[in-house]
Amino acid sequence: MKTGTQAVRMGVVGLGRLGKRHAENLAYRVPGASLVAACSPLEEERAWAREALPESLLYDDYADLLANREVDAVWLVTPSSLHAQQIVDALRAGKHVFCEKPLSLDVAECERVLAEAARYPHLQATIGFMRRFDPSYKDAFDKIETGVIGRPFLVRSQTTDKNDTDGFFVRFAATSGGIFLDCTVHDIDVARWLLGKPRAKRVFATGTVALHEGLREFGDIDNGVAICEFEDGKLAMFYASRTQAHGNDTHSEVIGTGGALAIGCNPRVNRVEIYDATGIRNECTPSFFDRFEEAFLHEARAFVAAVLHAGAVANAGATLADALEATRIATALRTSLQSGEAVML
Repeated sequence: MKTGTQAVRMGVVGLGRLGKRHAENLAYRVPGASLVAACSPLEEERAWAREALPESLLYDDYADLLANREVDAVWLVTPSSLHAQQIVDALRAGKHVFCEKPLSLDVAECERVLAEAARYPHLQATIGFMRRFDPSYKDAFDKIETGVIGRPFLVRSQTTDKNDTDGFFVRFAATSGGIFLDCTVHDIDVARWLLGKPRAKRVFATGTVALHEGLREFGDIDNGVAICEFEDGKLAMFYASRTQAHGNDTHSEVIGTGGALAIGCNPRVNRVEIYDATGIRNECTPSFFDRFEEAFLHEARAFVAAVLHAGAVANAGATLADALEATRIATALRTSLQSGEAVML
């Protein structure tokens, strides 16, 4: 940033369903951020930006946005296969960079990004594991840090989406990396974060196609379970699903030597309870946008604050090294699913 600049001049890259949310947050809800550019190869997405965002430069080519010296930082919401090279390109262009998960679908590519980032210690590079910024997950982390449940040794965590009737996840399967890299990677990061960042030792995964037969073509599943053993005797158990009837149901449990914590086990959309002939119930969060709306906002504010205060670490954010470990474990889970065997790390 130029000396004396009071705001981080942001460029959003990718204006799909999540990119639009991030762009609106950066434009209107993040103090210290100024959205000055947006990029998408699709005209319909650029047309949306003209209507929904404050006046900003629009690009159809990422390289052109990076060449703009008035952009301090880029926010990448692009296909997973592009993340690694786009991060490298941003750093080489002198830009701070926030990138949605995963860092890459390939472990070697993750390692390449870490090596490149080490050349630019003055630039922030953060990966979007937003659950670290969710108020409930952060509260659980703080309680663990103060010893409320003793020594944590087991995490049970799940990411389950409402059943996808329009076939989006089948169309997405060719580039998603599979359900463990696309969904469970969040739970992996949460487990390592809550357990004190242990290193994985062995994993096993299995799964089934319950509804979406089109996934078989890509070697993917719509319901999967996995277990991860860590070097210090800690454990994690994961469940991922595309087929829930009631809504997006993302929750975690942490078990320790002196107690346990449950985070979000009732995926309630609000505090309203409905009393009718079916019993007493509450409506559920329909999508991960709704469940983690606050978290997306908090992570953006933390990233911008870290850029403004040079050298500060983005509050509770996932580092590139954290993202590498999440990809390493998720890739091993995919290998285990395909082979039917446990995988050593």
